[in-house]
Amino acid sequence: MPAALLAHGLRRERAVLPWWIAGTGALFLVQSTQSQDLYADPAALARLRETVGANTAVIAMSGPPELLTSIGGEIVFEIFGFAAVVVALMNMFLIGRHTRGDEETGRAELLRSTPIGRRTPVFAALRLALLADLVTGAVVFAVLAGTGLPVGGSLLVAAATAALGWLFAALTVLAAQVFEHTRGVYATVGSVIGAAWALRAVGDTGAGAVAWASPIGWGQRTWAFGADRWWPLAITLGASAVLVLAALAALDRRDFGAGLLRSRPGRPHASRALGTPSGLAWRLQRGLIIGWTVGVGLLGVAYGSIADSIEQWVADNPETAEFLPGGAGEVVDAFLALSVTLCALLAAAAGVAAVLRARAEELAGRAEPILATATSRGAWLGGHLGVALAGSALVLLAGGAGEGLAYGLTVGDPGQALRMAGAALAVLPAVWAVVAVAVFGLGWAARAAAAAAWSVLAYCAVVQLFAASFGQPPWAQRLSPFTHLPRAPLEAVTAGPALAVGAVAAALVAAGVAGFRRRDVGY
Repeated sequence: MPAALLAHGLRRERAVLPWWIAGTGALFLVQSTQSQDLYADPAALARLRETVGANTAVIAMSGPPELLTSIGGEIVFEIFGFAAVVVALMNMFLIGRHTRGDEETGRAELLRSTPIGRRTPVFAALRLALLADLVTGAVVFAVLAGTGLPVGGSLLVAAATAALGWLFAALTVLAAQVFEHTRGVYATVGSVIGAAWALRAVGDTGAGAVAWASPIGWGQRTWAFGADRWWPLAITLGASAVLVLAALAALDRRDFGAGLLRSRPGRPHASRALGTPSGLAWRLQRGLIIGWTVGVGLLGVAYGSIADSIEQWVADNPETAEFLPGGAGEVVDAFLALSVTLCALLAAAAGVAAVLRARAEELAGRAEPILATATSRGAWLGGHLGVALAGSALVLLAGGAGEGLAYGLTVGDPGQALRMAGAALAVLPAVWAVVAVAVFGLGWAARAAAAAAWSVLAYCAVVQLFAASFGQPPWAQRLSPFTHLPRAPLEAVTAGPALAVGAVAAALVAAGVAGFRRRDVGY
């Protein structure tokens, strides 16, 4: 039975898990090739080390400057923290779906009706996460060693990545025993991921001991491609073992379907807003939208806080100018434009997730009772669509305004907040175009909607961030809606491209709504 559950889990994840693993490998691949091109000369690496040592903002965003003793260490400095967040999220969603998510949907109850032990589904989920982490580590090792880095350091980075993923898998298992709903699980583990990043940043920029409170800090302080210390991995694995044991103890003491912490009862009477499809959609998705808005807003603040130092950074490291739109001519605006693009991609991800929540409501059987009333299909879908469009705009606005506010405070110009908010809204039609793909898929190919939408978003990210590195031809870059819009504030904003991209988005949305009205609900 355990082997059968593992096989079933692999089948369920066959369309999603490979993308997480491939994305992690791509992060290391792009960073390795770029860094080795830029800093192959020891003098260039020494100049980078001298520059970074005096830039607190860059250290907070990346890692400890002690890593900059070798080209391999520079790669770990640049990308390990970001890859760690990706792997942590992969494990969080994976374990959440196969533990608390299965209890919510009733799958776990069906499994428990068979002759299996109480702990068997949890062990199956942990085995699946362990397998995913080992494969991720193998991909990372193959990428680093395959791009010419030393085998020993490559193996250490791969082991640190896999161990960190396993730690967050264990943490998610414990959270799944404490909370009754996946939203509580994801909120708790997501907060720990954010806290791990913050503690690592604080430790790297000042009090070094603080970084030892962060699992990300443990991985970075293996000093891969330098001292190659393996013993910090023992901390990660030991903490994982403690979390798993705590999770098993909690599992034995809670009721099936419940958590150690029971949810608060709701209000005795619903608000008037819940009587409308839009109000219900907002109630279901407000946590998602608020979380994305806060997260992207803080990311914008982080980018804005280092914008003023970018000019000196590029002057000290002229090779980095080729990765900025516009080159070294207008360095600050080029960096701000690139940062806005990152926020826009994240806003599109929030919008896609909001649209796909409608599909989740369908599959859970909660859409049919609503559609059995006088509520039309168009009104029901329109409620979720309104949340997706307005929510993605809010997320994008928070990122742009946060970036402008932080940058304005550093240069003494508060007006930068409004300027960057406008620059962010200039790319909103492209964000909505990606969201429209999810709506179109929901209407005409519901089973493939998620894969199609996330694939389009991933393609846009590759085009906007790595087109030069991958040598993409112009025609391939034009497939991304972001390519057709000016890169504000670096380029002047005109209405024509925005109207054209917006018209395409509107057509896809209209076609998706029409398709949803024609197809069977739940299929």
